[in-house]
Formats: sequence, structure tokens, C-alpha cells
Amino acid sequence: MLKPGLRLKSAVCDAEIMVIKASEGDDLTCGGVALAEAPDKVDGDPGEMNGCLIGKRYVNEAETVEVLCVKSGDGSIYYNGAELMTKDTKKLPSSD
Repeated sequence: MLKPGLRLKSAVCDAEIMVIKASEGDDLTCGGVALAEAPDKVDGDPGEMNGCLIGKRYVNEAETVEVLCVKSGDGSIYYNGAELMTKDTKKLPSSD
């Protein structure tokens, strides 16, 4: 079960994420392999190895799941079979 504050690691690369917002499901993967708190290293799906970048927030299309990448890796983050996309940053008003 996903819950905010949960830190998960990838079994296919060095990526680590922290859950910011979670929904009912728990099908969160990186490189085609489920994320876990202490995973054993395995080979990932080459089609799901597009990378994730430290400091970026990733959300699903409905924005029901949001994760923060705390350590970069080669695997892409997926939720229920759909790749999570980087969350757009909000523009701050100018202070002229």
C-alpha cells in the first residue's frame, strides 16, 4: 500500500523515490520491476529504461499519484502500466 512519505528503491538501477501523493493501488514500477524498500538487483525491461532525474516530481495523467525522485536512475517510473510524466513547475510572479 502506497502512503505519503514512503521511500522506495529500484531493483534495476540506482533510482530512489519518495511518495508524495498516493491513491488506492500500489502498482508502482521502475524499469518494469516493482519498487520496494529493500529490493534485490535484477535486470529491467529495456523498453522502460528512459531514466528519472533527481529533484523532479512525477505524476500520472489524472494526478492521483505523485512521487519525488530523490536519487537518479536509468529506469522510468510507471504506475498501473502508464509512465509517470514530470510535473510542470509553477511560474512565480515577478517582483518588479
